[in-house]
Amino acid sequence: MLEAALKDRLVQAVAAGFDAQTKFTADLVRIPSRRGREAPAQDLMARAMASRGLAVDRWKVEIDDIKNMRGFSPVNISYDDAWNVVGAHRSKRPKGRSLILNGHIDVVPEGPIEMWTSPPYEPRIADGWLYGRGGGDMKAGLVSCLFALDALKRIGYAPAADVFVQSVIEEECTGNGALACLQRGYRAEAALIPEPTNETYTSAQVGVMWFQVKVRGIPVHVLRADAGANAIESAFRLIQALRVLEEEWNTRKHKDAHFHDHHHPINFNVGKIEGGDWASSVPAWCTFDMRVGTYPDQDLASARAEIETCIKQAAHKDAFLRNMAPEVTWNGFQAEGYVLKGAEEPLKVLDGAHRSVFGEGLAPVASTGTTDARFFGLYADIPAIVYGPVSENIHGFDERVSLESMLKTTQAMALFVAEWCGVEKL
Repeated sequence: MLEAALKDRLVQAVAAGFDAQTKFTADLVRIPSRRGREAPAQDLMARAMASRGLAVDRWKVEIDDIKNMRGFSPVNISYDDAWNVVGAHRSKRPKGRSLILNGHIDVVPEGPIEMWTSPPYEPRIADGWLYGRGGGDMKAGLVSCLFALDALKRIGYAPAADVFVQSVIEEECTGNGALACLQRGYRAEAALIPEPTNETYTSAQVGVMWFQVKVRGIPVHVLRADAGANAIESAFRLIQALRVLEEEWNTRKHKDAHFHDHHHPINFNVGKIEGGDWASSVPAWCTFDMRVGTYPDQDLASARAEIETCIKQAAHKDAFLRNMAPEVTWNGFQAEGYVLKGAEEPLKVLDGAHRSVFGEGLAPVASTGTTDARFFGLYADIPAIVYGPVSENIHGFDERVSLESMLKTTQAMALFVAEWCGVEKL
């Protein structure tokens, strides 16, 4: 148990370094680390880890290394420039419990830039918020991992156990970056993932699957439109059928212990659609990409079968698609749901740290999104707690993270690290 005086010093040390923490977060936001472009941001993270005396492991993620592991999600994009970075603190006299601090470096596309109040990769601070793509999801949390350790060092201490700071790719589309850390051999007695949870912790999260549907049609001149088969309109009818399935899945929520009170836990989202070649031609093709959520105990293979059956039955009602079946491809997320289990001890420690900073207990929330926590909890028997700052508009325009919340959650993280790992003098 940390002494009260040491707790106070540690909390103050986080505050003393917060200007530098904010600046570093802004510097990281300034790098547009979308999928396939993460390397420059990972370079910055590697330099920051090395400057702190952490042993840096920077490696290219190879599909062949992870494709046969549980939790792998299939991909159809290049991994030629896909880099993970881990900074390892090794205790001189290990006596505490080891810890993984995990965060993702990748961000989602910014959308039309003209719809942002200010450019997404030109971070700005206004009214207590840091604005910019990825600031909330989740570069603020990732940076807090380093600055929580900095605070300990500032008062002359280090964790008395091994701590691995992981900066990973692909959380937003597969999670294969976190999986590669497991393949690399990184293990600990607990993991903390500072995603933007609005100062709560994630008690459960849905599964997530991505798929693409390719629809064919018969192109004719628009003057004979009734003689063709419009692939775009056919795709729309398939989407309507999938919407019906979405609502049917939501009626099952009463059976789920974590989502039975949620108003709409399962979401099907058409995230991308393309089709046709010419306004005066009946379109011969259309593809759409969809993301679907699943309950934590829902078998993914069974869920995929339900979706494929839904598409097949809807296609059978279409005169053309009856004989030209849509093609379904499963790429990207094939993520199982995750329920936090076996985490009583780290949760107790984090709750105490949170109380010290916020003056109240830590609340659980079941999330309708997914995080990399599932890899640690489901496949490595490592309890993974997701806990982080207040953020708004993640994946949207004018994404932002609260600076006050960023400060306080970093303080709570620093206290958690010190209590969980123990401390030793430098």
